[in-house]
Amino acid sequence: MALTNPEVDLASTSQPDPFHTSSHVRVNSWTAFWRSIWSSFRFLFETEVHVYSFAVAANILISFFPFLVAMILLCRSAFHWQAAVDVILQTVNEYFPAGFGVDFKGYLLGAASHPFSWLSVFLLLFTANGIFVPLEVAFNRIWQVEQNRTFLRNQVVSLGLIFICGALVLASISVTTLNVQFLMARFGARSGSAILQSMALKLSALPITMLMIFLIYWILPNARIPATRLIPSSIVVAVLLEISKYLNVLTWPFLRAKLRVEVPPFVQSISIILWSFFGTLIILAGAKWSARVTMDNQDGERSERAETTV
Repeated sequence: MALTNPEVDLASTSQPDPFHTSSHVRVNSWTAFWRSIWSSFRFLFETEVHVYSFAVAANILISFFPFLVAMILLCRSAFHWQAAVDVILQTVNEYFPAGFGVDFKGYLLGAASHPFSWLSVFLLLFTANGIFVPLEVAFNRIWQVEQNRTFLRNQVVSLGLIFICGALVLASISVTTLNVQFLMARFGARSGSAILQSMALKLSALPITMLMIFLIYWILPNARIPATRLIPSSIVVAVLLEISKYLNVLTWPFLRAKLRVEVPPFVQSISIILWSFFGTLIILAGAKWSARVTMDNQDGERSERAETTV
C-alpha cells in the first residue's frame, strides 16, 4: 500500500502536534546551534517520548541477554576464539560492575554451554530484535512519516539490523582481542598493561558504536533520510552513551542501596530498565536534532525532505 504523496515535508505539519513543537532551523552560528540543543533537550520532556523510551527499555531487558549469548556461542563454538569471549565478558563487567548482585559471567557461560547450532543463534538473535519495533515508530514520529511498516516488514528490517549490529560487534571484539593479545605479549600482566587493555577496548568500541547508531538512524525509519543529516548526531550520541556508562558505574552504589530498601526483589531489572530508558532518551534526542536542524554547509532543499518507503 503506497501513500498518495510519497514525500513528507519535514518542515510543516497539517495541524498542531505536541511531538513537533518547534520548526525546522538552519544552523549558521553558535547561537543557533545552542538554541537547537536546548530545543532537543526540551523535547525529552514530552510524554510521548517517555512512552517510547520505556517501551524500548523493556525490550532491552528482554533482548540483551539472548544477544550476548549468541555472540558468545559464535565466538567460542563457531570461531573457537576464547580470547574474544573474554573480551565480551570484560565489556559486560564494565556495564555491570562488581556488586551488581547477579553473576552475569556465570549465567552467560552457562547459557552458552549447550551444543552449538546455527538455529539456536538465529533464534537468539530473533529474540533480540524486539527493541526496533517501538524505536521505528518513534523515529517515524520524529521524521513525520505517516505510515509505519507492517509488523512483518519491521521484523525483517529489525532482524537485518540485528545481524548487522552483531557483525559490527564481532568486528569490534576482533580488533580489541588482537590489541589485547599484542599488549599482553608486549607488556605481560603488569598493571600498566591492564590500563592499556582497557583503553584499547574503549577506543575500538567507540567508532563501532558511532557506526551502529548511524545505521539505526538511517535504516530504521520508514523513509529515505539523507545521510549527511545523521552523521553529526550519530557521533555525539555515541559519545554521550559512552559517558552514560561511566555515570552508571559511579552512581551504581547509591542506586543499589536505594533500590535494596525500596524494591529488593527487582534491583537488577529496575537498574537495567532505568539505564536503558536514559540511553533511549539520548538516542531519540539525537534523532530529533537531526530531523529539526540543517547545518549551514548541507543542501537545504534535499535535507528538508524524506521520501517514505513502503
